[in-house]
Amino acid sequence: MDWFAAEDYDLARQVIQRGIGATYLIAFLSTAAQFRVLLGERGLLPAPDFIAATSWRTAPTLFRWRYSDRLLLVVAWTGAVLAASAILGLPQLGPPWVPLLVYLVLWALYLSIVNVGQTFYGFGWESLLLEAGFVVAFLGSDATAPPIAILLFLRWLVFRLEFGAGLIKLRGDTAWRDLTAMFYHHETQPMPGPLSWWAHHLPRWFHRLEVVGNHFAQLVIPFLLFAPQPVASIAGIVIVLTQLWLVVTGNFAWLNAITIVLAFSAIGDSVVHAIIPAVPADLGVPQSAPLWFTILVVVVIALLVVLSYWPARNLLARRQLMNASFNPLHLVNAYGAFGTITRQRYEIVIEGTDVEEPDESTTWLEYEFKGKPGDVKRMPRQFAPYHLRLDWLMWFLPLGMRRERWFIVLLMRLLTADAATLKLLRLDPFDGRRPRWLRAQLYVYRYSTFAERRETGAWWVREPSGSFVPPVTLSTG
Repeated sequence: MDWFAAEDYDLARQVIQRGIGATYLIAFLSTAAQFRVLLGERGLLPAPDFIAATSWRTAPTLFRWRYSDRLLLVVAWTGAVLAASAILGLPQLGPPWVPLLVYLVLWALYLSIVNVGQTFYGFGWESLLLEAGFVVAFLGSDATAPPIAILLFLRWLVFRLEFGAGLIKLRGDTAWRDLTAMFYHHETQPMPGPLSWWAHHLPRWFHRLEVVGNHFAQLVIPFLLFAPQPVASIAGIVIVLTQLWLVVTGNFAWLNAITIVLAFSAIGDSVVHAIIPAVPADLGVPQSAPLWFTILVVVVIALLVVLSYWPARNLLARRQLMNASFNPLHLVNAYGAFGTITRQRYEIVIEGTDVEEPDESTTWLEYEFKGKPGDVKRMPRQFAPYHLRLDWLMWFLPLGMRRERWFIVLLMRLLTADAATLKLLRLDPFDGRRPRWLRAQLYVYRYSTFAERRETGAWWVREPSGSFVPPVTLSTG
C-alpha cells in the first residue's frame, strides 16, 4: 500500500535499525559482564529472591521458569549475537517477518533482564531501549519502504523524551528557570567525562546560553518534529547536535546515543543528500508492503496510541513523573532527566586496613571505581555508551544519605576479597588479600581551578564531610 509507505526514509530506517541493534549489543554485553555480581545467585541483590517475592503480572520475565547464572549468560549472549546480526543488517535482507521476529526476541530477552534488575536496572534508558526496540521491530525489511505510522510514533517517542525532560526541568528546580543550572551540572553530574572539567570552566555567559539552548531544544524543537519537510528534518538535526554536546561533556550510558538514532525518524533522505551529496537521495527501495504486515502495523499502532494516554496525561500533570513505566512491558513510557540539580558533589570513598584494631593513627587504603571520581589526580574517563551500573548507584547513594542493603553487601564482599566483585572495581589496594576492616567516608568534591591544576596536577579538590559507614569487620553484627 503506497499510502502507508514513507518514500524518503530508507536511510533513516537503516540508521535506526542498526543503531538500536548496536544499543542492544552494548546492553547485553554490560549484562554479561556485570549482572551476576550485582544480581546473580550470590549478587548484591539476588534476582532469585526478587522473583520469589513478585508475580508474573507485575514483572514478566523468562526467569520465572528458572533462574541460574548460567541461564542468564545464555540469555545475554543470545541477545548479543542477535543484536550483532541487526548491526550487520542481516535480518533486514529477508522479508519483513525476519527483522520483526529478531527485534521482538531482543525486546523479550532484555525485558526479562530489566524486570529482575531492580535498582541496578532502574534507569530511564532501560525503558527507552525496550520501547524503541519494540517499535523498531515493525519498521520492515529492505524489501519494503518503512511504514510512515511507525516513523511518526518514533517521533512521538522522541517528543516525550525531549519535551518531558524540558518540562521536568522547569517544574523541578529554580536553577533551570534562572539559567544557572549549568554553573553546577558539569561538576555534579553522575559521571563526568574527559571534557567535563573544561566544560565547567567555560564562561558563565556560555553556561547561561547552554540553558537557553537546552530549553529551546527540549521545549520548542520537539513540536517541529511533526512539521512538513524540511522543517522536521531540521528539528531532528538540532536534536542530534544538542545530544552530541552531551556526549562529549558527560557519560550518560546510551541515553544520548539512542536519542540521536531515534531523531533520524524525522530526517529525510533528500535532506541528508542535500547536506552530504555522496549519500544517495533515493536508495531504490520498493514502496509496497505485504497486506498482512500493513494490517499488523495498524493494530500495533492502535495499541500504542491507547497506551500513550498515560504518558500524555503525565506531561500535563502538575506532579510530573520522571522516567516512569505505566505497564510491566515498558511500552510507551514517561521520560525526563535532571529535574533537580545538585549544587555540591558528594562522593563515598571505601577504605580498608589490615591492622588488628584501627585507631586515629591508622592508615586507610582506598578502593577505586572505574568511572566515578576517586583519585583526585585521575582524569575522568569516557565510558558511555557502556553502562557502569555500580558506579552510577554510588553517585545516587549519598544523595539519599541511606545505607542501602546492596551497599552493605558490597562491603561484605570486599571484606572477603570476592574476586568477581573486585573485577567491577579499577583498583584493589590489597591485591586480592582480605582487609580486616572497611569503612566508607563521605567527601565533598569540586573541580580544581586552572591554577590548582597547574600546581598539583589534580582534576579534583576534595574535603572530608564525615563518616557514611563506620569501620566494620566480618564479625560486626
